[in-house]
Amino acid sequence: MTFAFDQLVFTPADIDLARSPLAGKLDAETYVLGAFNPGMTRLANGNLLLMVRVAEALKHPVKEQKIHAIRWTDGAYVLDAWPLELVDTKDPRKFLIPGGGWKVMALTSLSWLLPVELSADGTALVEVHYDRAIAPQADYQCYGVEDARISKVGERYLMTTCSVSPERHCTTLYSSNDALDWILEGIVLDHQNKDMLIFEGMVGGKFVAQTRPLGDLYFAYPPGSEWRSGPSINLSSSPDALHWKPYDKPGIRPHAATVFTARMGGGSPPVLTEDGWLTLWHGVEPSGVVGIYRTYWSMLDRDDPSIVLRTSHEALLEPAPALTEPLKDLMYLDNVVFTTGIADGGDHYVVASGEADLACRITHISKRAFDAWRGTAAG
Repeated sequence: MTFAFDQLVFTPADIDLARSPLAGKLDAETYVLGAFNPGMTRLANGNLLLMVRVAEALKHPVKEQKIHAIRWTDGAYVLDAWPLELVDTKDPRKFLIPGGGWKVMALTSLSWLLPVELSADGTALVEVHYDRAIAPQADYQCYGVEDARISKVGERYLMTTCSVSPERHCTTLYSSNDALDWILEGIVLDHQNKDMLIFEGMVGGKFVAQTRPLGDLYFAYPPGSEWRSGPSINLSSSPDALHWKPYDKPGIRPHAATVFTARMGGGSPPVLTEDGWLTLWHGVEPSGVVGIYRTYWSMLDRDDPSIVLRTSHEALLEPAPALTEPLKDLMYLDNVVFTTGIADGGDHYVVASGEADLACRITHISKRAFDAWRGTAAG
């Protein structure tokens, strides 16, 4: 598929670490490991806002045969050290600490969120709002704030994030009247329920969200089922966006017809169209250390979003190596596109993605791309 616009619009080179929340608070040299996975919404002035995840990492994490990680505590940033012989550093984004009967890991970076204002069509940088950056401010965020997803419901902006700590890997909610000044509302989903996406509109008078609970055990579907066991995109509803009850019905599940959804999860907040709720999500084909991430789409019933009207087995967005070629010296992953935002652009959608866990990608996708499924059955 070809696109009228498909470019990287924000990269690590665009960040001034002298204005980072960590600047002057850590006795160590850092660099931007990635500026990626941006939540997106439209501001009152018509411009688009990206809430960029900035993964700030130690330039020299290994000293004296120990690997170090950054941790926030009581308003300060400190370094923790583990002996190299006790950890597994195969994945550049983290290191594993074996033992204990379950997986324990630490991150090689600490993430914070940077508001980046783009032009109305998303093609040009307007302003970087360092004074509105979001950094850890609670114990459950001591290892960082990750992967914002922004929805506007009525006149209120709601932003979900992943907050990371030894206490829990949870989903937290921020709210705002203008998408620039945010209030932390606290934890809304507990341990390892990632990719929470609040629908941009109410369903039956309630807030609705996609969720993706994670676990180490999944029960098998019967032989010959059209579904494959594994992580899936579930649904929850809430009277106030704070207290959530899971749907009894399943949502979008991995399909046995394709290996590209061996692992899957939410992408952009569902938006209402004349055909139903359009949702973009990610599927992962097993390959290498992290797999190949692609973007897919589904159309959900407007009154009961547990009903999938149509799911495409063909990827909407593929990883784009040509886009990251100028940044090849900074790359530590490939084969990843992770869509995180969508906005109406008239005859097209403006779609925001993280590319290679490194940079922010904006793609203009014609609304006609979703027309061909009309009159066909869900699959």
